[in-house]
Amino acid sequence: MAMAEAVKLKDGGERRGNGEGGNAIAAVFEKIAEYPTRWRTFLHEVRVEMRQVTWPTRHEVFVTTWVVIVTVAFFGVYFFGVDSGVSWLVQRIIRLFAH
Repeated sequence: MAMAEAVKLKDGGERRGNGEGGNAIAAVFEKIAEYPTRWRTFLHEVRVEMRQVTWPTRHEVFVTTWVVIVTVAFFGVYFFGVDSGVSWLVQRIIRLFAH
């Protein structure tokens, strides 16, 4: 009997799945009714977090954008040079062994 009481306490004082479909339906409706409250809480927390964000100034965005553009251009030219050099080298090796 102690095991049955432990299971009953674990389930919150009532056994589920013993043919009581009304409790399951009520639980579903309770869960659906919680959604507006949960959404309201979520949106409030989002608003609080967004107030804590440190937004960059216009100057910081401008400078950072130029750093990215210059870096991409540099690496584009660099990889173009490396690719061209390796391609030239591979073509020379192929021509060397083709004869």
